[in-house]
Amino acid sequence: MATTPEQNKRRVLDAFDTLFNERDYARAEKFWSPHYIQHSAHIAPGRDGLFNLVKTLPPTLKYESGTIVADGDFVMIHGRFSGFQAVNWIAADILRIEDGILVEHWDVIQDEATEEESKSKAPMFGTSFPRHPARA
Repeated sequence: MATTPEQNKRRVLDAFDTLFNERDYARAEKFWSPHYIQHSAHIAPGRDGLFNLVKTLPPTLKYESGTIVADGDFVMIHGRFSGFQAVNWIAADILRIEDGILVEHWDVIQDEATEEESKSKAPMFGTSFPRHPARA
């Protein structure tokens, strides 16, 4: 079943919301292949590695999506992971989709800078700087 780039973008948005925000692991299994290839240095191999990591994170974890682009079977999404450590992560996640299923993942992750830390004085995500109470 071939999918369009627009369908792939919607699939990734639904998958990320289901796993990271709703924590609905049974439903999330429908998005991620059981043979999922994980290239992230922060996550153990496979779908189980990803799901098990999320299960260890506090319920305050939140994922916010930003810019998303798709080219054929590849989707790249820029987003923010917050609520699980003192410093938010800004990530560019790249996913490969096969027949509507997420089969492979790469990421680039940075700690989110405060306004005081930012030399550009532009936020790394969205239109305003977040508050970092632990670093204030």
